Amino acid sequence: MSALPAKPGLHHSVSEWFSNNHQLSATAQHERHISNVIRQEGRSLRNETSCKTTWDESETSRRLSDRAWDVARWRDALETCAQKVDEEMEALTLTKERTEQALAATDVPNEVTSECLTLRDGRRGFELVTDPVDEQLKKEAELIKRVQQELQQHIDKAFEQLCVLQEARHQLTADLQNKMDALDIDMSCLSLTIKSPQISLKPNPTRVPSGSTTPQEWVQFSRYNVARAKEAMQVSQQMREDMSLTTAQLQNELDNQRRATEFALRKRNHHEEQARDELEWQIKNTEDEMAEMESDIHGLDADLQAKTASLKLAHTRLENRTSRSGMDLCRDEVQHCLVNEVHQLEATITALKQKLSEAQNSLQKMKLHHSRMLQDLSRKQEALSLEQRSMNTRTRLTSAYCKDKAPVLLVPLTNSSGRSNLQLLTQ
Repeated sequence: MSALPAKPGLHHSVSEWFSNNHQLSATAQHERHISNVIRQEGRSLRNETSCKTTWDESETSRRLSDRAWDVARWRDALETCAQKVDEEMEALTLTKERTEQALAATDVPNEVTSECLTLRDGRRGFELVTDPVDEQLKKEAELIKRVQQELQQHIDKAFEQLCVLQEARHQLTADLQNKMDALDIDMSCLSLTIKSPQISLKPNPTRVPSGSTTPQEWVQFSRYNVARAKEAMQVSQQMREDMSLTTAQLQNELDNQRRATEFALRKRNHHEEQARDELEWQIKNTEDEMAEMESDIHGLDADLQAKTASLKLAHTRLENRTSRSGMDLCRDEVQHCLVNEVHQLEATITALKQKLSEAQNSLQKMKLHHSRMLQDLSRKQEALSLEQRSMNTRTRLTSAYCKDKAPVLLVPLTNSSGRSNLQLLTQ
């Protein structure tokens, strides 16, 4: 059996054939047009992105350069400020050491003054008096004590200020180290190019690191550190000036006190004579006052007796009025007036008794003191002649003692005067 021929396919018309050919040509032309448009857009995009990338890289490099300049400027400012802080700390330390030396030097004047007071306390009999020489020596001792306290206060304040400067220096150093590290990183970034072997893609490079600050905060932080350091240096400079001025003032006070003590020593003989005349005058006035006091005591006693009689009258009236009966036992105005009168009289009697007791005690004290003054007058007349003889024989010894001992108060503080500190401020 012969094989059957294949079934012929669907036949198209000539018009369909032409339409198919036209469609193929139109589609090819359309695809070529689209391809041409895409190629042109691609070339334009390449040119545009290439320029944009080049510009962005250039702008980033410029901004990195500007940022590095800002960081370098603040680095230099921090370095300069830190250097000034170091200089101020050194100057303040030197001033503090000199003040400590001045404080240590006051030990010798203090010992000398204490020895003088001890020697004068060794006087016997009624010559052991608190005369102007003793007062001046005590003032001198108090002055030296105050000088030591003020110097110690300045030393303590200087130590505290050194701690403040040290803290400011630490902040400057930390900020300066951060600036140097940031400058190294920015300069390293500025040196990178697309051909650098260190570049690579990083995961999530646009993330914001924790602890990031704004440029305003960055500038404000460095400004605060510099301002704090400058403020601390200003306080330190003022403190050094105050220490120098205080040292000079204390030196003048010690010198004036030394002169006052010497003047009191020269007037000792004159004061002895004045003390004798003053004692005689006091005895006369005391006798007059004793007579006046005795008269006033008699008056107080008489007035006390009169007030006691008035109190008895008021008590009797009150007691008699308690005998009223019935509704007539009324707390009327008379009752209130009598009660007030009793209270007033009792207070008056108490005050009179107290004042009488005070007057009697005062009179007794004056009598006792009068007898003491009479006894002291005779001894003081004898002591005055002995004092004259002692001064005549010990004039040169006293002068030598004043010349040898008094300048000791000046030597230590002269070495620690404020002149060196003032010169330090101009360095």
